[in-house]
This record gives sequence, structure tokens and C-alpha cells, in this order.
Amino acid sequence: MIDEASEDVKSLDTWMIRPCDIYNSEYKECTSIMSRLHQLFIFGNTIDCSQWHKDYQDCYKWKSKKDIKAAESLVQSEKNRRNNRWKTFYANDIWETRTSPPENWNDPLPDYIANRNSTLKNDASKINQQSINEKFCVIM
Repeated sequence: MIDEASEDVKSLDTWMIRPCDIYNSEYKECTSIMSRLHQLFIFGNTIDCSQWHKDYQDCYKWKSKKDIKAAESLVQSEKNRRNNRWKTFYANDIWETRTSPPENWNDPLPDYIANRNSTLKNDASKINQQSINEKFCVIM
């Protein structure tokens, strides 16, 4: 019986399960007055926050009692959340996805860009000057 339970846990993507406090914080944030006003402004109505509360309860069951059904439910909820987050990315038909980098991706910069007064270039030269002037002592 114990071996079967450990096999079920190994087959789960338990790495996706966040700390339980995060689910509770997300629920409190979702149901706060400021969030409700924001939801009304953006969506025209308030959104359902019950999934965050259910995830918190499942997380608590998983962490305290090692309830596999709760872990499965939680992992599925995380997968659904991830899929919803990526839905617009995959639905994008405007941009063409590259299969390889452009041919000239590592060519030297044109002179008019290379000769610009850049903060990054100035900082890099200062760091190089400091490292030349400083002496380091290494004890092995």
C-alpha cells in the first residue's frame, strides 16, 4: 500500500505545488476591496476567487496529511493556470516565430552605434581601470 502511494506521488508534478501561504495570500488579494474595484474597472464584474481558496485547502491537505487526491487537484489547477496564462501567446498569429537566429546576430556594431557615449561603456571602462590599479591578495 505504501509503495503504491509513493509511486503515485512520483508520477505527480509535485514541483508545481507552491507554498501554502502563497495560495492564501492570492485568495486574500483577490477578495480585497482594491482588487474588487480593479476587477470591476477591468472586467465589468468581479471574478471568482474560490479556486485560490480551494487550492489553499488542497495544499494544506497535501502538506499535513499527504492526501494524494488533493495534490492531484492542486497540480491540475496549476496546469490550468499555466495554460490560461500562455493562451494568448499561443493564439498569436501576428508574429512569425523564429526557428533560428538571424544571420547577422553576432556581427560587430556599426561605427555610429559603437562610438556613442554609453553609460554601460563608461562604467565598464571605470571597472577595468579600477581592477588594473587594485592589487588583490589571495591566500591559498
